[in-house]
Amino acid sequence: MSGFIPKNLGTEQRGGLTSIPYEAPEHRRTAFNCPHCGAYSNQLWYDLYINRLGLGFEKVADLDLAYCAHCYQYSVWHQKRMSYPSSGTAPLPNPDLPDEIKADYDEARSIASLSPRGAAALLRLTIQKICKYLGEKGEHLNTDIANLVKKGLPQKVEKALDVVRVIGNNAVHPGQIDLKDNAKVAGDLFDLTNIIAEAMITQPKRIDRLYNGLPASQKEAIRKRDAQT
Repeated sequence: MSGFIPKNLGTEQRGGLTSIPYEAPEHRRTAFNCPHCGAYSNQLWYDLYINRLGLGFEKVADLDLAYCAHCYQYSVWHQKRMSYPSSGTAPLPNPDLPDEIKADYDEARSIASLSPRGAAALLRLTIQKICKYLGEKGEHLNTDIANLVKKGLPQKVEKALDVVRVIGNNAVHPGQIDLKDNAKVAGDLFDLTNIIAEAMITQPKRIDRLYNGLPASQKEAIRKRDAQT
């Protein structure tokens, strides 16, 4: 067991993003974003032993547990790789994603450790669906990006979409497997999906909520000002 006092750092994950950089689970690391609850929290590590009837206890080789100090659940590690939960190192989805898109994201999380290529294929499909949700056809990412730029797509999101298009996507349609994909590509696509959702879905919702909270007289004054320009 690692020798430190458990302490919940208290930074919850919101929409796959955190107020501090997301820290993927890593073998014997003492703090990371929990694969169960998503919170950045201390992790207690335990070795496993078996009782060999009459022969005493014997350590189980290449198998250990990490205990989350925030949600009190265990992750199981075999040969320094997380085997449970299967979502492994993937961050939680942005909660503002539409349910259908979130389902694809969650399916990608569920196979991230076992099949990074399959997860990457699902994530490309997810990003294509986000473009469709934003009013594009969702058929060709390059065309969707060009149209979104005309509609005022922020430059940082344009760059994120271009990264998606370039990393292994030049010769692959959404939902198809690219043999060049690996765990790093899948991890990048998880991050990019949440970055795009935060900028194009979550932030506009926050702005609308703040604007709708203004007094009616002030909103009318703004409307008249805009009509004069």
